[in-house]
Amino acid sequence: MSSIDWFSLVVFVLALSAMVFLHEFGHFIAARLFGIEVEEFGFGLPSYRIATLFKWKGTEFTLHALPLGGFVRPKGENDPNVPGGLAAASPWKRLAVLFAGPLMNLLTAVVVFGLITALQGIPTLGPIHIDDVSANSPAQQAGLQANDLIVAVNGQNVDRTSTVSSLIYANLDKPVQLLIERDGKQMTITATPLSSRQPNQGALGITMSPPTRAATIGEVLSDGFMITGLQAAGLVYLPIALVQGAIQPSEARVVGLKGIFDIVNAAVQKDVQTRETEPTASSGAPVSSGSRPTNWTLSVIAMLSVSLGVINLFPIPALDGGRILFTLPEILFHRRVPPEVENMVNGVAMLLLIAFMIYINAMDFINPAPPPIP
Repeated sequence: MSSIDWFSLVVFVLALSAMVFLHEFGHFIAARLFGIEVEEFGFGLPSYRIATLFKWKGTEFTLHALPLGGFVRPKGENDPNVPGGLAAASPWKRLAVLFAGPLMNLLTAVVVFGLITALQGIPTLGPIHIDDVSANSPAQQAGLQANDLIVAVNGQNVDRTSTVSSLIYANLDKPVQLLIERDGKQMTITATPLSSRQPNQGALGITMSPPTRAATIGEVLSDGFMITGLQAAGLVYLPIALVQGAIQPSEARVVGLKGIFDIVNAAVQKDVQTRETEPTASSGAPVSSGSRPTNWTLSVIAMLSVSLGVINLFPIPALDGGRILFTLPEILFHRRVPPEVENMVNGVAMLLLIAFMIYINAMDFINPAPPPIP
């Protein structure tokens, strides 16, 4: 495993651990807020207990052998006969505790997406920035370079990436004249976008971004909430889109730990590549690689946070959403599902969920999915 792979592995473990930990921390905070006792807050997955770190208001904070995330063990989690426990609490309190974990993940995504907006700025109108030029592409062969600014295409001034794309794809297999600004000087470069190139390669082989300005605090917050909302809505719509045939099953494939690591690894490599510096031949002073720094790793972390939050709210027994489903009859009809029935259903569902996860993780090795990062 190369050094970048090891770095990606550290990022992967830290990011996944933080997401699981924050999820469980949400459950813990809500439980304490509503007076529900918590017997243990574990650092790491439930496994061999290495040590009890400290005790606070009846809660043992423990360290476990598998250092990935954490877990919360409320008092009387599945037994309503235990006073002061979770199962003995009112349905509204149980509902709040169950919602708190996914909510914490969604709030994490809001913060990370907002941070990305703060780092990248707000798009404005103006010459289009070329972020990257693919190797052996028509753009590279024509002499286009990262950090070039596209001022006009075939004599038409452009100030939106969509306009550049439309003009390029309207002239497939025809020479296109690009008015370029490089180092303050303008020049015309002729390139031929090819219809024979794959869709993920682009007809010309460039990635673009508009000029940007600094984002205000209000824009950072609004973007964080808006992008998180759109991502969450997309996940909720995903099963419907599959049934309707709007997307192919291969486009909605579930991946396991290796699949997630592959995505994180691709994102980290892309981010490192756009931040690399190399010495010049003349002076030896470091210069940037030319590409505008990307934030794929933060984007992946935010999207994984949304996924963890939303999927846990799906009405599947053993997940938070399934447990929420069992509280609804008590809220709506004042009749509680017998605890033994709820525990049996959740137990069977957990076994099926474990079997499904084993299958998904095995498929990551048997038939790995390509990570969706350029």
